[in-house]
Amino acid sequence: MILVTGPARSGKSEWAEWLARQTGQPVTYIATARRDPADVEWNARIEAHRRRRPPEWKTLEVTRELGEIVRASSGCLLVDSLGTWVANELEEDDASWNSIQDAFLQSLECASGEVIVVAEETGWGVIPAYPLGRTFRDRLGMLIRRVGAIADPVYLVTGGHAVNLSALGSPLPVRD
Repeated sequence: MILVTGPARSGKSEWAEWLARQTGQPVTYIATARRDPADVEWNARIEAHRRRRPPEWKTLEVTRELGEIVRASSGCLLVDSLGTWVANELEEDDASWNSIQDAFLQSLECASGEVIVVAEETGWGVIPAYPLGRTFRDRLGMLIRRVGAIADPVYLVTGGHAVNLSALGSPLPVRD
């Protein structure tokens, strides 16, 4: 399992797509974004991602049941992205979110094929001034940390460069 993380517009998705092509396996692309007919700019972003993918890649739009899809998949699975998936689950209370998150992490650990996960780093700026923003930032940050604990390698993509954090750094001790 590979984790590709970094800030917005850094090249995370392109790096993950390149890694997927290198596996030589059939690729299933999991798109977690929800289309919004009223948001032309958002739909253009989704379309740009779609156009980059090779036509033989299978695409699934999965906005909620990510753990179930990972568990049932084979070949190379590219999940893009955890940030939009977390946003889709924001209305869940903490107990429900913890259950959903745990099920997703368990699915990653027992996946039968290569899984490449793309995740946005949102915690490098100011603490959001509103509760929902803090919930999103905290949930995504902890999820990335937990995925990073089981991924090998973990890449940070920033400034158009991919850095293998697994080769350069040391993992943090597991939190209780």
